[in-house]
Amino acid sequence: MHVVTFTRSTPDTAAKVWVDSEGKVTWGNLATVVNPWDEYSLEETIVQAKNGAGDSTVIAIGPELHNDALKHSMAMGVKNALRVEEAGADMNDSLVWSALAAGAIRKIGAVDLVIFGKESVDVATDQHTYQLARRLGWTMLSYVSTILEADYEAGAIRVEKMLEQGKQVVSAKLPAVISVMKGINEPRYPNFLGIRKAAKATIPVWNAADLGIEAPEAATSVIGYTNPPAREVSTEIIEAGDLETKARTLVERLFEEKVL
Repeated sequence: MHVVTFTRSTPDTAAKVWVDSEGKVTWGNLATVVNPWDEYSLEETIVQAKNGAGDSTVIAIGPELHNDALKHSMAMGVKNALRVEEAGADMNDSLVWSALAAGAIRKIGAVDLVIFGKESVDVATDQHTYQLARRLGWTMLSYVSTILEADYEAGAIRVEKMLEQGKQVVSAKLPAVISVMKGINEPRYPNFLGIRKAAKATIPVWNAADLGIEAPEAATSVIGYTNPPAREVSTEIIEAGDLETKARTLVERLFEEKVL
């Protein structure tokens, strides 16, 4: 059996991101990190591959920037890593992304389960996960909080999904695509030997021709990026009186400003 996951390098969520004078998005000289939601999908990939006595692979779609996330994944314990990059293709477009991802899954072959994190923090979307499942013709199980049972020989999986109103237990046939939530596991930290091994690893790069497909035209285009307008902020500190007086004054000011 074979479990596949996807990851990407993103700016740290605490980093300040802005548009530079050339109209490019930048976060300065700060290093990227593995997409935080992927920590859980990476851990679950390692666990499920071990439970099924099978193989594990992590894939990144995009430029060399994502090699750091791939090596982090290998340092955690994912056995194989590869990157898909197509020159001239807009790999930020989810249709292009999902076409390349589906091509990679088919090229690997005999994949039982694809695991995603909830979303990518830099683009704040998960639509590419659903598009991949649709292209493969596999069941999509989102917001998975627990994998209750995965029988890879029988080709079946049972999971607990998080819903706005509570939880739901569902079953599906394998192969399937799932997205997992924070709390499904406790992601491990890469150890020293894992980091050294990953640092020496050569990551293969596939393009559309290697996958035997033609990358589709992007359905979207980015016209440009601009920084949000600066906000003028004034601060008023209520100094006089005891706590009750200060609280009353604060409420009055909030009413005056029509905040309340």
